[in-house]
Amino acid sequence: MNAAPESYPIVVAITGASGAIYATRMLQILIAHGDRPVHLTISPSGAAVVQQELGLAINLAKPDLSALMSLLPPWMNESSHRQVAEAAVDRAGQQLHYHHFQDYMTPIASGSFRTAGMVVCPCSGSTLSAIARAAASNLVSRAAEVHLKEHRKLVLVPRETPVSTLQLENMASLSQVGAVILPAMPGWYHGIESMGDIVDFVVSRILDQIDFDNRLIERWKET
Repeated sequence: MNAAPESYPIVVAITGASGAIYATRMLQILIAHGDRPVHLTISPSGAAVVQQELGLAINLAKPDLSALMSLLPPWMNESSHRQVAEAAVDRAGQQLHYHHFQDYMTPIASGSFRTAGMVVCPCSGSTLSAIARAAASNLVSRAAEVHLKEHRKLVLVPRETPVSTLQLENMASLSQVGAVILPAMPGWYHGIESMGDIVDFVVSRILDQIDFDNRLIERWKET
């Protein structure tokens, strides 16, 4: 799989698994620290989880992207986090493009729209199943199928435990056809001092997979 040109956009989907903070933090970093366009779609269950976990009600017909970019839970409100969120809010209008989950006429539903990759974060079990079986029922699974058929990077971030045998089989099937299965499993070796460090570990690993340079964590034995 060849690296995509730096001008190609990144696709992000938020679905209904716990861990919405991983998605919002990743979006903030992509917008605040990068120049690539980011195309976003959110499932209804994903919106419900954002509201439950982060307190933001999302109108899927016309979401407030600035409000989404400014989200910071009370336990992740250090000055560095606020600075990134503020920068993301400033740039969201030009860089972040939203697509309704039922709109199949958007660019990301077509293989002719070239991208640098797609991240589904968090990735619910039902979304995992739909992608594994090429049974698209919304734009999230359709866009993911497009990335598989075009042999582009697809990163799936499940966050559920325990995992059933059927879910493991779906993960194995997707891994075999090129998807990256990246469970939201934080490491503890990089000097954790806050909850934000735990979030940033997972987000950093996701960004590494789409070749987005970041310094969110202290890497193993890095000088």
